Amino acid sequence: MNKITSSLFKMQDKKYRDFQAKLIPGKTADNMIGVRTPDLRAYAKELCNLKSDVTPSMIENFLSSVPHEYFDEYQLHSFIICEQKDFKTCIELTEKFLPFVDNWATCDQLSPKVFKKHHAELLPYIKRWLKSRHAFTVRFGLENLMQHFLDEDFNPEFLELAAATKIKKSAVPEENSQDYYVRMMVAWFFATALAKQWDAAVEYIKNHRLEPWTHNKAIQKATESYRITESKKKFLKGYKVALT
Repeated sequence: MNKITSSLFKMQDKKYRDFQAKLIPGKTADNMIGVRTPDLRAYAKELCNLKSDVTPSMIENFLSSVPHEYFDEYQLHSFIICEQKDFKTCIELTEKFLPFVDNWATCDQLSPKVFKKHHAELLPYIKRWLKSRHAFTVRFGLENLMQHFLDEDFNPEFLELAAATKIKKSAVPEENSQDYYVRMMVAWFFATALAKQWDAAVEYIKNHRLEPWTHNKAIQKATESYRITESKKKFLKGYKVALT
């Protein structure tokens, strides 16, 4: 066992591990250590700031040792990437890691701060991620489109990018399938777009531009949002469709 993973076991909380194992599809107590998220974030900072007895080469070896054995290693890997201050380095590490991301938690925790300052450079990567055949890479692309391009850098074309996202689909996605996680992120994206860019986003609802399941989920998530007025929520509810 490498030194980094050994350190994770020293932070183990077995009760938390058993609780968490119920929340992450595909993970069991056997492939989870049980390290709490704040501890993982703190350890990632410690490693990146070279404030531990782990050497840079050990960190490099850890990042290269994918697929990991434990969920917590994936989480730590994600947080180490999030700590990178150089955009090029961060992107390189992200691209190497994404094919191995196999769960929603790791995908959603991977949110590098440096991306906020490099929107122009980031956008081509997002467009490529959205075309991936790997569901969690697609979800990651959608999440970054939502986080970084629905405010001052908004362009209506981004709504079209999200609406056109393709992944292997079933008629009704089963909960926790890869299909489910992509389509849920599309719904989340449009619910956020309705809060931030109502005039452009609502056209996708009025014109039924999303497939029915995602259309309804977007409306559901939007009507649960405190950022959308009651009158707009009432309007949206009138556009829910029956699923066959």
